Amino acid sequence: MMKNLFTVLFGFLFTLCLQAQTESDILGDWYNEEKDAVINIFLQNDMYYGKIIWMLNPLDNNGMPKTDPLNPDESLQSRSRMGMVIMYNFKFDNNNKWVDGNIYDPKTGNEYSGNITLTSKNRLDLRGYVGIPLFGRTSNWSRKLD
Repeated sequence: MMKNLFTVLFGFLFTLCLQAQTESDILGDWYNEEKDAVINIFLQNDMYYGKIIWMLNPLDNNGMPKTDPLNPDESLQSRSRMGMVIMYNFKFDNNNKWVDGNIYDPKTGNEYSGNITLTSKNRLDLRGYVGIPLFGRTSNWSRKLD
């Protein structure tokens, strides 16, 4: 009886350990929800950032590289979208989340507060919000495996 209880308990704890995320599990290349961009999440100075490294449609209607014309800062409107850092200052909170970051959406020119939850090894939920997380939207991203 004790042996069976120990086996079940050990199995349960082993499964929990396998599911727990570490800080580095979020690193790598991720498709956004629309699958029209790949964002590389990287670590810099103990914070997590994401930059655009691939776009399905990198050129505008004139055949030129897409820029950031909707940015409220006029000095940034001519910068290229390719290579643009769109996520910054995320911190791992030891609770399977990366929190207190910011997300910039070049499609709208809006910036949001954000949190990231790794739902599996190859899926994450990026929650952008204004004010409190309750008033926001979650985008589901998938890891680029190829």
